[in-house]
Amino acid sequence: MIKSRDAAFAEESAEVEVLFAEAAKFDNISKKIKASLARLEGGAKVVKDSIGPVYSNTQSLQTMNENIDGILAAIDKMLVPSVDQDHEKKIVRAGPGKVGLPEYLASLKRIDRALSQMLERNLRVNQQAIGDCNELMSEGSTQLQKLFRFDLASSFQLVEPLHYITKQLPFPTIAEHFVSELSVIDKFISRKDGPYNQRDSPSVRIYAEIRGPYLSGSLQNLSTASMTTSKKKAADEIYRQGTSGIGTYANGIEEIFLAEYQTISAIFSRDAWGPAFELTCQKAMADFTKTIRELNNHIKSNLTTDCFLAYEMIEIISQVSFRLDSKTGELKNTFADALKPIRETAKSSIPELIEDIRRRFQSMTALPLDGSSIPYTTEVMNRLQTMTLYPKSLASILTSLGDGNWTSKSPNNFGASSTSLPSLKSFDVGADGNQLLSHYIIDTMETLLTSLDAKARTYIKTKALHGVFMANNVAVIDRTIRTSSDLSSILSSVGAPAKIDSWRKKGTSSYLDSWREPCSALLDVQYTNRGGRPPSGSHGVIDSAAVIKGLGSKDKDAIKEKFKTFNTSFDELCSRHKSMGMEREVRIQLAREVQAMIEPLYTRFWDRYHEIDKGKG
Repeated sequence: MIKSRDAAFAEESAEVEVLFAEAAKFDNISKKIKASLARLEGGAKVVKDSIGPVYSNTQSLQTMNENIDGILAAIDKMLVPSVDQDHEKKIVRAGPGKVGLPEYLASLKRIDRALSQMLERNLRVNQQAIGDCNELMSEGSTQLQKLFRFDLASSFQLVEPLHYITKQLPFPTIAEHFVSELSVIDKFISRKDGPYNQRDSPSVRIYAEIRGPYLSGSLQNLSTASMTTSKKKAADEIYRQGTSGIGTYANGIEEIFLAEYQTISAIFSRDAWGPAFELTCQKAMADFTKTIRELNNHIKSNLTTDCFLAYEMIEIISQVSFRLDSKTGELKNTFADALKPIRETAKSSIPELIEDIRRRFQSMTALPLDGSSIPYTTEVMNRLQTMTLYPKSLASILTSLGDGNWTSKSPNNFGASSTSLPSLKSFDVGADGNQLLSHYIIDTMETLLTSLDAKARTYIKTKALHGVFMANNVAVIDRTIRTSSDLSSILSSVGAPAKIDSWRKKGTSSYLDSWREPCSALLDVQYTNRGGRPPSGSHGVIDSAAVIKGLGSKDKDAIKEKFKTFNTSFDELCSRHKSMGMEREVRIQLAREVQAMIEPLYTRFWDRYHEIDKGKG
């Protein structure tokens, strides 16, 4: 039993050893397998890392190949000409006159479209084609500009502005069919995507080159007439309103410019209206400015008589400038620059007219021997009367000077440039133009009357003649004011009548001073202690015989001497009165003053003493 067990145990042990040997063998195999798997995984990774970029590059190459195929297709498509250059070249070279403007413009538009496409692609292979298209476009533009110039030249014909102004006819414009063609040409030349903008367009320049001489040439006669009509025959003749042709000239400029602006508006786009209009009018405005300068030189040479032409020019040209600016929005500054020398001359004339009064009296060496008024008084009043015809221009000038600044020729108010600093008074925007003008007229008359009085005191020795002289000149002044509705209206608000009346009273008082001698002869002495008080006035009747009877012989001789003295003095003064030169109203007025002074005294004296020589005194 025990042996069988040992044999079984030994057998089992042998089997176990075999199993352990197999297990060890399998373990070695497992390790080898693991090592192989590890090597396999490493190799697979190496393969993966090697094959991955190749696969990715293969995909990129496939995409690139597709793109290249697309590019080649696009290049093939672009290389196919979008315009038949030979055909378009024939049209462009033929010109719009042969093929017609619509066909010509259509060809240029096709070339321009093809050129835009090639420029957008920017391919080197198209550079030659781009150059050819640019050449064709340049040539086509030149042909259109020639046609534009030809159409304008075909409608060029100078006009006589006076014909249209006098008959109140509208100024002619370019024919409608020319306007339509010119407008079409300008739209292509000045197109937004073209080489020119609206303001620098060749069509604007060509238009100004053709139409500028038309304007200046048509207005030339009016310019010449303005100079001719402004020249006067007599050196001391005061300019009369409307004599110069400058008003007609300005009116002609306004009408022909508006007609031209109408044409410009029909041809060009809105952005080009202003530049085209201003450039076209440049030559005509230069001629106008030159005419104004020449007239200004003429006015400065005859300032005291022709300054009124300057006032007239300011009013006329300012109104024309305002109307043109309101309708076109242009040329306002051009007119202002042209008018500047006239405004300066007109401004300098204001104090100069007052200064002229002082100079004239300083150089005056004699006065009328009969006390009559001097012609210079009439001349000064005619000046003032003429000034009232230009209230608008004078209101502007006087406001710029400032109230009262015309009384002295200081640098700040006489002939000063508009660039100089103005006085504070010139900023008084509430200043009334008529009020300033009335102040100026009053100051002028005061200067005149003061100068007359000072000169009379020097050259007239008798008070009576002095008084008559002043009264005559005052009468001339007063008559001028009364017969001028404008002058009287302006002066009514500043108390001019009262000032004139004060000078009239001074003259009358001086004249009546000589009549005191005959008046003194009519004065007598009455003694109230010699009987009853004699009746006076009209309430009692004087008995001349009774009065004479009560006088002594010496008193009677004295009364007779008084009669004689009065008669002699009265006759002498009457003779002198008649010999004096008097204005009609002065003679009447002084006669009444003398009558009012003498008659009461003489009536009383006569009533009392006429019986002393039995009525023969």
